Amino acid sequence: MYKIGVIGDKQSVQGFKAVGLDVYDCTSKEDAKHKLQKIAKDDYAIIYITENFYAEITDAVYEYNEERLPAIIPIPGMNGSMGIGFDNIKKAVEKAVGADILFNND
Repeated sequence: MYKIGVIGDKQSVQGFKAVGLDVYDCTSKEDAKHKLQKIAKDDYAIIYITENFYAEITDAVYEYNEERLPAIIPIPGMNGSMGIGFDNIKKAVEKAVGADILFNND
């Protein structure tokens, strides 16, 4: 059975334990990168990473982009959204259809 993990600072991820997700709290980008590489080898279908760490370890995240699993998804941390998740959706739509048809602000 596949698992779901959450990586981020302790304040941002502790609540996910209550709903049964595996939580990995980090204090540095090196710690977050190490934990991502470690759990990505395990049976994780989804790994959520708080946006602050996601932005700092994009090189490690991109290593898994072409893989079927795990799906690595940025989530807002305690300080709110940095817009990274929104930007990823926008880029995916542009890649799929060749234009920004959903979020064009012009």
